[in-house]
Amino acid sequence: MKYSEKILSQTVVQLCLDHGVDHIVISPGSRNAPLTIGFTENQLFKTFSIVDERCAAFYALGMAQQLKRPVAVVCTSGSALLNYYPAVAEAFYSDIPLVVISADRPSHLIDVGDGQTIRQEGVFENHILYSANCKEGPTHQTNNETQISSALQTAYHSCGPVHINVPFSEPLYGRVNSTIPVSKITIAKKVPEVDPESIVSLLKDWNAASRKMILVGVLPPNAIEQQFLDHLAKDKSLIVLTETTSNLHHPNFFPAIDQLIAPLEEADFKSLQPEVLITFGGLVVSKKIKAFLRTYAPKSHYHIDAKRSMNTFFALTHAILLEINAFFNSYCSNLELVSSSYRNDWLTVKNKRLKGHKVYINQIEFSDFKAFSLLFDSLPKQTHLQLANSATVRYAQLFDLHEAVAVFCNRGTSGIDGSTSTAIGAAVISELPTILVTGDLSFFYDSNALWNNYIPKNFRIIIVNNSGGGIFRILPGKNDSDNFATYFETKHGLHAAHLATMYGFQYRSAMDEASLIEGLFDFYAASDAPKILEIFTPSEVNDRILLNYFKFIK
Repeated sequence: MKYSEKILSQTVVQLCLDHGVDHIVISPGSRNAPLTIGFTENQLFKTFSIVDERCAAFYALGMAQQLKRPVAVVCTSGSALLNYYPAVAEAFYSDIPLVVISADRPSHLIDVGDGQTIRQEGVFENHILYSANCKEGPTHQTNNETQISSALQTAYHSCGPVHINVPFSEPLYGRVNSTIPVSKITIAKKVPEVDPESIVSLLKDWNAASRKMILVGVLPPNAIEQQFLDHLAKDKSLIVLTETTSNLHHPNFFPAIDQLIAPLEEADFKSLQPEVLITFGGLVVSKKIKAFLRTYAPKSHYHIDAKRSMNTFFALTHAILLEINAFFNSYCSNLELVSSSYRNDWLTVKNKRLKGHKVYINQIEFSDFKAFSLLFDSLPKQTHLQLANSATVRYAQLFDLHEAVAVFCNRGTSGIDGSTSTAIGAAVISELPTILVTGDLSFFYDSNALWNNYIPKNFRIIIVNNSGGGIFRILPGKNDSDNFATYFETKHGLHAAHLATMYGFQYRSAMDEASLIEGLFDFYAASDAPKILEIFTPSEVNDRILLNYFKFIK
C-alpha cells in the first residue's frame, strides 16, 4: 500500500478510518491529490468520484442519510468548496452527519493573486457544527490531530456537518511506503440537561387538557417505537397530525393535514384549536398548519428534541432536550388517557374528506393531481421513496402512502437543488429499490446528478413535467402576465429523453391517463439499466384542479 508523503494527508486519512468514516466522495482536482491518494490507495475505504461538486455533496448527503453515520466529501481548493454549501446547509437543518474535507493553498498564498485561492477557513461559519483549520508542519501535528478528531466526533455525536480545511504545499503527488502513527483524541459526548420543571409542566398540562395535539415533522422510518404510537392512538382527547415525511402510520392518526384543515372556517378552527401542542421531528411541510397554529395558538407548546427547538408557531413555551423515544420511555406511562370527543369529532371530518377525495380523483381530467394519484397508488410495497421539493412534496401530503413505503425529502432548506443527487446517493446505500418523484424544474436543475457511474440498475425517476414552476400559479397575488410566465413560472419546452439516452437510462413518457397507466405497468420491473418515466401534464388546468379540490371535499 502506498501513502501520500504529506503528513497532514496521512493524519486525515487515518483519523477518518479510526472514527469509522469509510465512505468517501471525491471531487477530482489537483490540490486535493494527497487526500485522493490516501483514500483511494487504502482498500478499507469505499471511494466514489463525482465531478460536479454540488452533486457530489448532495450525493454524500444521501449516503449519510441512509447510513446514519458520517460520510466525507473531498474537494480541491478555491470555488470548488463553495459548491458544497447548499448540501452543507441542508445537512445542518436536517441533522445529517456530512464531513467536508477541503484542500487549501498554504496561508502565504492566500490573497496574493494565486490561482484557485479563496478564504476557505470558516467559510461555512453560519451553517456548520465544527470547523477544523489545520496547518502544515510538524509543530502543528498535535493540534491537527485534536482538531480533526473533534470535527469527526462532532459529526457523529451531534449529527450535522463539519468542515476540515487542510492546506498542502507543492509537490502534491509524492508517495511513501509507510505512514506515521496518529493519536486519536476522544471527545466526551455532551448530554443535554433536561429541565425537570418542563416535564412536570407538560404532564400537568397534558393530563388536564381535553384538546391535545401532536404534530410530527420529518422522521426516518421506524423512528418511534410502536408501543408508544399505540398508547397515543388510544387517547380520545388527542389528535396526532402526521405528514408523508413523518413516516408514522395509524388509523387514528391524521395524515394529509391540508386535506383536513384547508376547507375549515373560523368556527371550525376555534373548535380544532388545541390547548396543548407537542411537536417533534424535523421541519413541517404544511404551510396551512403553520398559519393555523400561529393564528389559533395553543396555551402551551412543548417541543421535544435532543438537539434544538424552533419556535415555528411563535407559541413555544418549553423546550425538552430529550430524544423522543427516551421521553416516551420515561414518561409515556404518566400520560393519562382523558375522556373527550375531540379526536372522534375530527375523525368524522377526516373520513368525510377521504370520501370526497376519492370521488374527486375519479372525476377530474388528466392533470398533476391525477398523475400523482396514479403514481402513488402504483408504488410497490417495500419501496424507498425520495421526493423532490416544491409541488412534488406538497402533492404527496394529500395522499396517505402505504406504511411499507419509506419516505425521504430534503426538507432542511426545502430547496429544489440536489434532490436527484441525494436520491442517487441514498439508492447506493439503501437495501430497497429507490424511486425519485420529482418536478421538471428540480430535475433539470440537478441534471448533472446523472453524470454518475454508481447509479443502481433498480433506481427509478418519475418526472412530473408541467413545463415550469406550476406551484407558483396558485400563490396569492399571482397574475398571468408575460413577466409571470418568464420570471416566476419559468415556462420551458424541455424534456428528459436526450438526457436519458446520454446517461444510459431507459426512457418512457406519458401524456394522458391511459399512457401513464400503461407506462407504470412495467416501470418498476427489474432491468439492465435505471429508468426514467416522464409524465407531461397540462399546466393551464393544474392550478384550477388543485384549488377546486379543497372546495369539493369541504
